[in-house]
Amino acid sequence: MGIQRSFVALFVAMGLWIGGGTVVAQEADVELEQRRLEIDTNAQRALDELLASDEGARQLYEEAQGYAAFTATKAGFFVTGGGGTGVAINKATGNRVYMRMGTGGIGLGIGAQTYDLLIFFETDSILQGFMDGGWDSSATAQAAAGQEGVTVTSSFIDGMAFFQITDKGLMAAADVAGTRFWVAENLN
Repeated sequence: MGIQRSFVALFVAMGLWIGGGTVVAQEADVELEQRRLEIDTNAQRALDELLASDEGARQLYEEAQGYAAFTATKAGFFVTGGGGTGVAINKATGNRVYMRMGTGGIGLGIGAQTYDLLIFFETDSILQGFMDGGWDSSATAQAAAGQEGVTVTSSFIDGMAFFQITDKGLMAAADVAGTRFWVAENLN
């Protein structure tokens, strides 16, 4: 009788452990979906804001095979650093790859800034290369602007167009020097 009770207790314990693991896994799935939804919502908001603010950006978007949108924070005190998360989207297929970005450098700025960075990709191969492994910048990319006296670039630079939106609006240049983008394995 004692052996039977031990087996029953063992099976009950295993059932609780497996069931508990299922609940934990379900909670993790819900958190993952919520995080993706937050990233997707921020990406759509940033894209809508950009397209509403400038006809040139809208024209480049129409020509682009896809885009990436990141929400990032950059801070520094002589040495700057920052990072963020975002998503790259193939417009034809709807395929999404969730990504991270990190940046660092030396500058005169003191403080922190939150901004959105959008990248439009001219060709499918450039988009796919970005989605497969990200991108590591080695120079500052000039982007379009909607500020007074500055016009939006009407072409892609090396197959990409960069736009940076801060709380003050669309910036004249998106500084992506020292920025690296990579696939966020835990979000895909």
